[in-house]
Amino acid sequence: MATGGWQTFRVAPLIPVADAADERLDDFRDLTVADRRPDRPGGRGFVIAEGTVVVRRLLASPYPVRALLGVERRITELADDLEGCAAPAYVTSADVMARVVGFNLNRGVLAVADRVPRPTLEQVLATARVVAVLEGVGDHENLGALFRNAAALGVGGVLLGPGCSDPLYRRSVRVSMGHVLRVPFAPLEPWPSGLRSLRAAGFRVAALTPRPDAADLRRLSGKAGDRVALLLGSEGHGLSEPALAAADVAVRIPMAGDVDSLNVATAAAVAFYEMGGRG
Repeated sequence: MATGGWQTFRVAPLIPVADAADERLDDFRDLTVADRRPDRPGGRGFVIAEGTVVVRRLLASPYPVRALLGVERRITELADDLEGCAAPAYVTSADVMARVVGFNLNRGVLAVADRVPRPTLEQVLATARVVAVLEGVGDHENLGALFRNAAALGVGGVLLGPGCSDPLYRRSVRVSMGHVLRVPFAPLEPWPSGLRSLRAAGFRVAALTPRPDAADLRRLSGKAGDRVALLLGSEGHGLSEPALAAADVAVRIPMAGDVDSLNVATAAAVAFYEMGGRG
C-alpha cells in the first residue's frame, strides 16, 4: 500500500524527512562523537545497528528499538521484520543521512535502541559449558569479531575483566554482525580473584598464552559436558601476570615457523572450535 508515494506498513508508516536538522533525527546525530560508552563524556548509551543484517538482528533482540533511519530501498527490505514494531522509520536520502550521522553510511540504514539490564554472572554461567573471559581487549573490532566467533562456535557467554571495551559500541555491534546482541555478557569483578566464582561453578580456567612452556591447547579438549573458561588477554601485552597466576592451566596454540602469536579474535576462534562448540 502507498500513501503519497511512500510505502506504509501495518504498524508504523515510513516517515519522509528531507531536512538534516530535523529534531526527530537527533538520536542519529554526530555518531562519530555521540555514541561513545555511556560512562564517557557525551555518551548517550544507545545501541546502534548499521546495515540491514544487523538491524534485522536488533529488531529480533530484547533491545527496545527507538527509531530507524535509512534510504527507502533499505528500509523496504526490512518490511517483514518491522511487522509489529511501533518505532518510527525515517526515510531520507543518502546525502541527508551523511549530514546527520557525520559520515557516509554505505549500508543505507541505521537503527537505535535503548539498552537493557545486563545478565548477572550467575545467569551467564547457569547454562554455559564454555565461556570466554577477557582482560584488556580494548579494540572495538577485535571485540566484535570475538563475539561473532563466540556465537558461531557455541560459546555460552563472555565475561569482561578490566580494560575491555563496551561490547555495545557501534563498531563492535557492526563487526559482530549483530551477534553481540544475543551472546550474553557480564562483568567479572573483582579481578582476578573473581575467577574463583568460575571455579566454584565447576569451570576449569584455561589461560591462552604463547609462552613455550604452556600446554598444547588440544590437550584441553576433554569430554562433552566439561566446563571450560577460556581466558584471553589483549593483543599487545597478553594476559597480566596476576591473571595467568589465577588460572588453573596455561595453554597455547601450536604454530609453525617463527610466528609467535595470533590476533586475539583469531586465537579465540581456534580455541572455541577446539572446545567442540560445547557452549
